[in-house]
Amino acid sequence: AGKAKTVECLSPEMKHVAAYLLAQLGGNASPSAADVTSILDSVGVEPDSEKLEKLLGSLEGKDLVEVLAAGKAKMAAMPSGGGGGGGGGGG
Repeated sequence: AGKAKTVECLSPEMKHVAAYLLAQLGGNASPSAADVTSILDSVGVEPDSEKLEKLLGSLEGKDLVEVLAAGKAKMAAMPSGGGGGGGGGGG
């Protein structure tokens, strides 16, 4: 059995985040670089050690739910581009 094909639509940073979240969902409250690397290796993705260490450093000692809530609040404040066209008039 060969390795699974990786999804190329995720940026390297998002792959690290996804692996970190998978480790947490699996019950690991504080995933290490080795934990994240193991998850990425299992699907044929080579981690970027510099970006992974930066991610882990930025999350160290923080509650992930609070980090996600803060990110959601920032996303809500971002402009979202043009609105869709109005509905057609009935007649």
